[in-house]
Amino acid sequence: MAITQDDNQLGHFLRDRRTKLDPASLGYSMTRRRTPGLRREEVAQRANVSATWYTWLEQGRGGAPSADVLDRLARGLALTEVEREHLFLLAQNRPPEVHYQESQSVTPQLQRVLDSLEWSPAYVRTSDWDVVAWNEAARAVLGDYAALPDGWRNILHMFFSEPEVRARNPHWDSIARTMVASFRTETARTGASAHTKALIDELSLSCPDFKELWLDHDVSTNGEGTKSIQHPTVGPITLEYSTFAVDGIPHLSLVIFNPATPKDKARVRSLMIKK
Repeated sequence: MAITQDDNQLGHFLRDRRTKLDPASLGYSMTRRRTPGLRREEVAQRANVSATWYTWLEQGRGGAPSADVLDRLARGLALTEVEREHLFLLAQNRPPEVHYQESQSVTPQLQRVLDSLEWSPAYVRTSDWDVVAWNEAARAVLGDYAALPDGWRNILHMFFSEPEVRARNPHWDSIARTMVASFRTETARTGASAHTKALIDELSLSCPDFKELWLDHDVSTNGEGTKSIQHPTVGPITLEYSTFAVDGIPHLSLVIFNPATPKDKARVRSLMIKK
């Protein structure tokens, strides 16, 4: 049997999610219920919308809901983040606006992914560029994040404020410009939090170089490229890096650095053996 295009995907999704809710767990009586899930009137009440209009939505004739209404429907239907995104895609053909979420840890599974990259430095950072997880290769090659106090494991803060980090980057000026432009792009995409604004204010006051670059209003992306560092123990190391989004957690990114040549890999290995 041929599958035809469904013109009321939004209505079917709303109805499906509604019928899969457990009324008892949400505080509703189970008496005189002939169908599974919540009633339309109950969902409408939870979402603070008209019961008639919600019924029309399920029937495919309620018009295009606003982002605010979609958020209320998502809460009323107890949708997960993935389901909420799907709701927005069905209703508005776009994902919902991303809101900053503070994160100080990663899942044990993601940490095991980092640890499996034996000769490739890798870390996970937030949209504010706070490093929240790393592997041993990153500690040996890029810096000992574990030795830094909480609140100081920020890539921008280290790059602009730490003389040792500056000394390790022979092309500091060009890297700094690219970093600030990429940071501006990312904060615009994910939404600047109070933490972001405080970081920008702090760096603008303490680092004239950052302030000058921030006021240039340059934007760019920096998802992959090459990074050369001057390591104090083994000398120059060239690394190729790629940045990956962590699925389901839009404010986290995984950055992996691979030694560019066999000589670079040998230098990374020597650091790992010495640790």
